[in-house]
Amino acid sequence: MSSNGSTSMASVCSGILSMMDAGVPIKAPVSGIAMGLATDGNGKAIILSDIQGIEDFAGDMDFKVVGTTRGITALQMDIKVKGISPDLMAKALQQAKTGRAKILEHMLSTLPEPRPELSPYAPRIEKLMVNPEKIGAIIGKGGETINKITAETGAEIDIKDDGLVTISAVEHEAIQKALEWVKSLVEEPEVGKVYEGKVVKIMEFGAFVNIMPGIDGMVHISQLSDQRVEKVTDVVKEGDIVRVKLVAIDDRGRLNLSIKEAKA
Repeated sequence: MSSNGSTSMASVCSGILSMMDAGVPIKAPVSGIAMGLATDGNGKAIILSDIQGIEDFAGDMDFKVVGTTRGITALQMDIKVKGISPDLMAKALQQAKTGRAKILEHMLSTLPEPRPELSPYAPRIEKLMVNPEKIGAIIGKGGETINKITAETGAEIDIKDDGLVTISAVEHEAIQKALEWVKSLVEEPEVGKVYEGKVVKIMEFGAFVNIMPGIDGMVHISQLSDQRVEKVTDVVKEGDIVRVKLVAIDDRGRLNLSIKEAKA
């Protein structure tokens, strides 16, 4: 394959159309054009629009201009002369504006706006900030946890030192599953919230329930039921899955849970 024009500007235009076709909600479409310059060495200069390969090779300038209908978003220039005058620069920019508008008009005649739904083949990206102290919970010992998440969901996970977690996947279900998994690992206990947890230990005065990875709270015997409870095991046993409400976190960080209030 070969090209007789600016491949970078073709990439800009085709890339925008591809994103619009994929349903990416861009702020505004852009178009690009490559401008050239031909001089005779005696002060005469001509600005060229949408230069071809030979004009780039033999000419004195390759000036790429990209932008929306509202203005320029990117510029890049290569020149073979010592410089160009402000007048020539102004002319090149104005000529590029006319060219960009014409190109953009043709692009929008093909696809006037992004498609309303994201393509099923478009990669999805979700980001969330977590407490940097929780990064270890996501990674796990020797990377065990993060490897398990990526293996079971098919999503890719990148974690920055400041706590920014980026999750990407092609399928929406994969990214949602990975996102919920990560959230469950870094979630902080919230007073007043009802959790579903597993009874992990029985004591005479109550039961300990695991409500999050690595986080247990205690249900006092008085909070097991609306009725008087003689023995904890009359209501719950180890391994039971129960709904509990986090009623308080004491000054030592201990979680006080209630099965009774979770039913209210």
